[in-house]
Amino acid sequence: MFEDSLLESGGRNSKLHRRGPWATLVSFLIQAALVGVLVLIPLIYTEALPKQQLMGYLVAPPPPPPPPPPPAAAQIVKVVKVQTEIDNGQLKAPTAIPKKIAIIKEDEAPPSTGGVVGGVVGGVPGGAAGGVVGGVLGSIMNSAPTAVPKAATPTRVKVSAGVTTGLLIRKVQPNYPPLAKQARISGSVVLQAVIGKDGSIQNLRAVSGHPMLIQSAIDAVRQWKYKPYFLNGEPVEVDTMVTVNFTLAGG
Repeated sequence: MFEDSLLESGGRNSKLHRRGPWATLVSFLIQAALVGVLVLIPLIYTEALPKQQLMGYLVAPPPPPPPPPPPAAAQIVKVVKVQTEIDNGQLKAPTAIPKKIAIIKEDEAPPSTGGVVGGVVGGVPGGAAGGVVGGVLGSIMNSAPTAVPKAATPTRVKVSAGVTTGLLIRKVQPNYPPLAKQARISGSVVLQAVIGKDGSIQNLRAVSGHPMLIQSAIDAVRQWKYKPYFLNGEPVEVDTMVTVNFTLAGG
């Protein structure tokens, strides 16, 4: 019993003693395989890992804060002391002799001509120009007539039909066209007319009306006569509208 428990002798344990290196190698291989399996299991089954702790490892750290701005440069205020030679309203003696003295040259004043003007123009020797000359020139300017510029008179003005009706001195009734009378056509013909300075019709143009009545109205209005229209005392041409009415009852 003592031999089996404590000492390794040449009994039945001697065979185990001879197989020791192989047993060690097999044991090392088995342990290495177990360690490899334990390492590979987390890499294969990643969903079994704690996601909260894993995401904490993958989040990048925040960027470092920016450096503080440089301090503003202090403005240097230069105080300029103005030296003056006046103290309390009194001129004091200078403390230093200036190196350069500026010479100020003043222009001569023009000679006074008050007495000469007063003597020559006013006829009074030594008289004042403001009194005699001013009175003489003022009386001459007041006595001279002031010419008022005359406004230019336009060559042609536009006058309403109501005004030109009062200037009409001869009116010729138009002939009713037979075809228009047979077709029972009536109405008004509006003409644009230019009345000359002598009161005669110079230009006619149809503005509106039935085509069968226009030519008869133009032939009649060409024979009309108006009084001259005066503007600023001068006769001018008049641009106006003339209306000729055609009625079946009156012809």
